[in-house]
Amino acid sequence: MEKLNYLAFAMPAFFLFVYMEYKLAQHRKKAHLFKYDSSISNVSIGIAERLINLFVSASFYQVYYWVYDNYRLFTVSCNWVVWLALILATDFVWYWYHRLGHEVNIFWAAHIVHHQSEEFNLTASARITTIQALIRTVFWCILPFMGFHPTMVITMLLVHGAYSFFTHTQVLNRVKWLEYVFITPSLHGVHHASDEKYLDKNYGDMFVFWDKMFGTFQVEEEQPKYGLTHSLKSYSFLWMHFHYYFEIYESYRRANTFKGKWSAVFGSPAVMDQDIRPELEKKFLQDRRLRLKELKFKNYLTLQIGLSVAMLSWFTFFYNTQTIADKLFYLSFIMITLINCGALLEQRKWIYYLEYFRLAILFSYLLYLEGHAELLLLPVFALIAAEKIFALSKWYQGYVLQTK
Repeated sequence: MEKLNYLAFAMPAFFLFVYMEYKLAQHRKKAHLFKYDSSISNVSIGIAERLINLFVSASFYQVYYWVYDNYRLFTVSCNWVVWLALILATDFVWYWYHRLGHEVNIFWAAHIVHHQSEEFNLTASARITTIQALIRTVFWCILPFMGFHPTMVITMLLVHGAYSFFTHTQVLNRVKWLEYVFITPSLHGVHHASDEKYLDKNYGDMFVFWDKMFGTFQVEEEQPKYGLTHSLKSYSFLWMHFHYYFEIYESYRRANTFKGKWSAVFGSPAVMDQDIRPELEKKFLQDRRLRLKELKFKNYLTLQIGLSVAMLSWFTFFYNTQTIADKLFYLSFIMITLINCGALLEQRKWIYYLEYFRLAILFSYLLYLEGHAELLLLPVFALIAAEKIFALSKWYQGYVLQTK
């Protein structure tokens, strides 16, 4: 039993709260707060982060122990005063990590994914990447360095993360007096807004102290417009994760001076050349202006997300008992499924071949489990034969492609 990972229940709990939020939104005539394609995109990114973190999160925690065992300045005891100090310190570190994530290009490249969604609900809280988690780990190393025990730090980070999850919603009534102390959904909604008066405000995750102290506090006045100041014209899973790194590279390549190249990497996103992204979008054919009135493959897309969640939950629960082959299968199959979901929304013609690849991985894994490793290439030949005989590509593309 000690080998079971009970974090597996986090994903079902997430969807339970999302469902409750959606039903409450419907009850309050606010169902428009959810958009199917955007929500699918949000959830896909969250699934990927949870999946990859299974492989690396243990390393994150080991870093805390390494810093604590070798470099701590003090040995902090465990009592209620220390816990209070730790929660304030955690949020203070978060404030500066978060603020630098908006003010430094290389950090913004990891954090921008969280702000791409033009809807603001609980699904938007899932838009976290493993790269962002890695950067946060570096910042939070200051806590064990100061002498807080890693067990306390990890516990507080879980509490901190749980609190921030519930600030991504518009269905809770605003309680203004809470905003004297805590970051509320209204205040965090301001942070996610692209309106000029709301830009670069409310970096705190739990408390408003730091924003008020450093001049970045802003209450909600007009209804915010959520998302980036320049919308991302894509639902591509890969493009959402890596587009800003391409923009940094392109800005660095164009710069002719050391100062310009330094600014491309460590400068402010506010001074990034705004012509770069449209040029890259045109080059890589990323264009979300395509709007499908009705997704005739919606059930198929929902099924894929549901399958990914079920597989991730099962994989997480039994992660410590899995073999290398099991881990490689779950990692590759789920990641390909998520890429496929983005490609479906993008109406990419190559998704059919991605489907073939996914099926080949599945059947090869099943043969491996049955002890027939020598037959691993058989599924590939079988799928090629099925295509030649039944012309499956015409049926599949006729079902999922709604544009010519």
